[in-house]
Amino acid sequence: QVQLVESGGGLVQAGGSLRLSCAASGHTFSSYAMGWFRQAPGKEREFVATINWSGGSTYHADSVKGRFTISRDNAKNMVYLQMNSLKPEDTAVYYCAALTTRAASAQYSDYAYWGQGTQVSVSS
Repeated sequence: QVQLVESGGGLVQAGGSLRLSCAASGHTFSSYAMGWFRQAPGKEREFVATINWSGGSTYHADSVKGRFTISRDNAKNMVYLQMNSLKPEDTAVYYCAALTTRAASAQYSDYAYWGQGTQVSVSS
């Protein structure tokens, strides 16, 4: 059973930074691509960032490009989302997700496993 556990969310002022972490277990972490999605109240879940199995390829949504950075540490079975220059519109529950392929993907339907989410709130 694959388990993904997010941490690092919280309340921060606009312009601040947070780093989200996702601990993975139950599968060969280093073989699979990972991603981050978010869901704000009353809105659909949206893609944030994805990273391939080795960490050599990443892709970020236009809304976060230049401010957020996805990374991974295969030795620790961890994936991270460094969030800088946070804006109130970044407020959402952030979800870590795992693919069962090596290639990264921005498509929600490609992801097989999901964490429970961590709340990020940005005040103006």
